[in-house]
Amino acid sequence: MTDRTSSFALRAFIYISRAEAISYLLLLGIAMPLKYAMDMPLMVKYTGWAHGVLFVAYVVQLLYVAYLLKWDVLRIILGFIASLLPFGPFVFERWITKD
Repeated sequence: MTDRTSSFALRAFIYISRAEAISYLLLLGIAMPLKYAMDMPLMVKYTGWAHGVLFVAYVVQLLYVAYLLKWDVLRIILGFIASLLPFGPFVFERWITKD
């Protein structure tokens, strides 16, 4: 693949990563408390749906970028683990862009 393709794929991954992280923080920090403290489950329905779609997009794009940039298995695993932690994608983005 060309450098342009790799660069575009990495940039897309970073945007998806940020969106996924923000959706996760919204789900944990706003939607879940509203559901259990104020009996407002609708926010979880929509935020959870958006987060689920973004999570799948994150994993697919992670694998695509890993293929293009020939990442090792450890970096791929760390990228996946980062998606499970509330601020993980931000930390992972910082780590992969400093190289």
